[in-house]
Amino acid sequence: MKKLPLAFYAGFLVVALLLAGVVSYAASGSPDGLDAVTQTGCELDESGEPVGGQCIARNAGEHATGGSPLADYAVGGSEGTTGVAGVIGVLLTLLVAGGLFRVLRRRSRDEAPTQVE
Repeated sequence: MKKLPLAFYAGFLVVALLLAGVVSYAASGSPDGLDAVTQTGCELDESGEPVGGQCIARNAGEHATGGSPLADYAVGGSEGTTGVAGVIGVLLTLLVAGGLFRVLRRRSRDEAPTQVE
């Protein structure tokens, strides 16, 4: 099996961190397509919360992880920390995925049948 060079992994990490840390600031703060559809038929207040009408969004509640440190694409709910939250998310994802790959690779290597000559 051919191993990829370290430069490939470093390049991948740099691109992922740049996308998460820099490009994420260009994301729109407006509701996305799913939010817009759920608000169809609602009467909204100044903050965009549904206060009347017939729509799916009236039944929505706070998300179970709404109080978590990286909720709403921000660190601790602070405005302007979208990029930081993205970088933390990329690093955590790579750490968990890398750990799983190592464990699974070791297991498959240990379970491989040995050839007898």
